Amino acid sequence: MLFCVAQNIAHTGPVSGRAAEMTWSSFSFSCIDVAWSFLALCFLAAFCAHKILPRKWETNRLYLLFQDLIRYGKTKQTLKRDNWLRAFDVPKRWFSHFYAISVGWNGLLLAIYLNFIYHHQSFPSWLTGLLDILTGVPSTDSQVPQLSTVLVQLLLCVHSLRRLLECLFVSVFSDGALHLVQYVFGVCYYIVLGLMVLCSDHLGKGSGSLLSQLDWFHVAGSVLFIWASLMQHQSIVLLAGLRTGKSGTVETLAHRLPEGGWFELVSCPHYLAELLIYVSLSLIFGGLSLTWWLVALYVLFNQALAAQLCHEHYISKYDSYPKHRKAFIPFVL
Repeated sequence: MLFCVAQNIAHTGPVSGRAAEMTWSSFSFSCIDVAWSFLALCFLAAFCAHKILPRKWETNRLYLLFQDLIRYGKTKQTLKRDNWLRAFDVPKRWFSHFYAISVGWNGLLLAIYLNFIYHHQSFPSWLTGLLDILTGVPSTDSQVPQLSTVLVQLLLCVHSLRRLLECLFVSVFSDGALHLVQYVFGVCYYIVLGLMVLCSDHLGKGSGSLLSQLDWFHVAGSVLFIWASLMQHQSIVLLAGLRTGKSGTVETLAHRLPEGGWFELVSCPHYLAELLIYVSLSLIFGGLSLTWWLVALYVLFNQALAAQLCHEHYISKYDSYPKHRKAFIPFVL
């Protein structure tokens, strides 16, 4: 199928050199694409399994283990678990660790890339070797700096820093927990994510100065990123406001019915905003990076599962919960 697509592209007539190179590179299915496809399918399977498995299995140990691995925070609190499962709990507030690691790691990768651009210094050997393994393409000395790479690295740092500050100074965490496996996965995810940016750069063949590479998709992707970030921040502020008074002091750790903003349409607008943020990053790569669309696909299924669990929790807890609200995507899911 990919070969046919490539053939069609080759016969559509003349295109710019940069666009042609991006198109050809986007259809090289590497080991990292296989990994992201596998992750996306795993979360799709988990979503489907949660929806179709009969609730009479609630006392089954394998079913409980499955539910324990996909739930966190408030959706885990109502799960009847054995003590041996609780031994793997870590505080949900440790979410801040993900973003702290991401700020440091992606900031380092951004600094290395800027050093490559402005001081013409090669990547460290350990990083070059890692990128060669992940992409299956050997490094070359003729690699041209990519504007898309700089923008995505910068926006990832901005996103991680904002989420870290929100975790530390806005969000009010209760005693909710997440599984140790989820915690380790989250740490690894944000480390790998930064490498994915450089992998896309590793395969890119754009030419010219950074400014000359500026295209409409860089602007459109950046605008979508800003809008989705503001939407996510507003949702997090509204959630925090359910537990604080007008003075900003914490009044309760109980879960209340969220209202206002995008909560009028979906139960988890902050998860929808997360998906839009990743779509914006894919767009900044010209919409032609298969790897980043697979990352966005993984985020879609991952956030859809988390949103469905939250949606079910709200429905079971509030008899008057608005029936028109969807879990994740307005009017759809």
